[in-house]
Amino acid sequence: MRIFIMEDYAAMSRKAAELMAAQILLHPDSVLGLATGSTPVGLYRCLVERFKAGELDFSGVKSVNLDEYLGLPAENSQSYRYFMNRNLFQHVNINMANTHVPDGLTADPEAECVRYDELIRRMGGIDMQLLGIGSNGHIGFNEPADSFPVGAHCVDLAESTIRANARFFPESGQVPRQALTMGIGQIMQARRVLILASGREKKAAVRRAFWGPVTPEVPASILQLHPDLTLVMDRAAAG
Repeated sequence: MRIFIMEDYAAMSRKAAELMAAQILLHPDSVLGLATGSTPVGLYRCLVERFKAGELDFSGVKSVNLDEYLGLPAENSQSYRYFMNRNLFQHVNINMANTHVPDGLTADPEAECVRYDELIRRMGGIDMQLLGIGSNGHIGFNEPADSFPVGAHCVDLAESTIRANARFFPESGQVPRQALTMGIGQIMQARRVLILASGREKKAAVRRAFWGPVTPEVPASILQLHPDLTLVMDRAAAG
């Protein structure tokens, strides 16, 4: 595991963007696993700046997103498809047909999860997977559990996750209670993993995930076993 401790959120975002930009420059046809939430916004902003400066070309890149809320249409401002369009896809020259997010309006969540796993398999797997970490140690929407889920699945969100996401919705009752998420097995099969942590509220999760035992009660702890893992965090998260 490689660890970068940066001074603040902006420096963390720049370092993470450097690493992802290097992946794209070295492998222009990369399959990127992408994440949402507040943590990667700065990274995406840096990538857009590099694209506009003529330093990056996304035309050959393909992407698969970690997760999506169940019950939200892509046009909803809180859906993760909307997030990706607004923060990255609409500002670079990526082919939108090559960007993939689970279907939050599926009538058959189990079939959608099977389809998503097969999609990733047909793409040849993920070259670099971007992750954030939840305050309870979740990655994607893989919540603390008794075992590590292997494939994509529909999950009931933990109350701590619902509370953390409530700030994005006008009313707490509007926060979705379920989501479709890539499984731990699929994440672990990515050739490279880049995980970001920012803010004092992530300090305990980082400590438990990377300096504690490997346990499904802290889903991110499984990443200790990944052969090519890079953790980038700011000093507040490092503690």
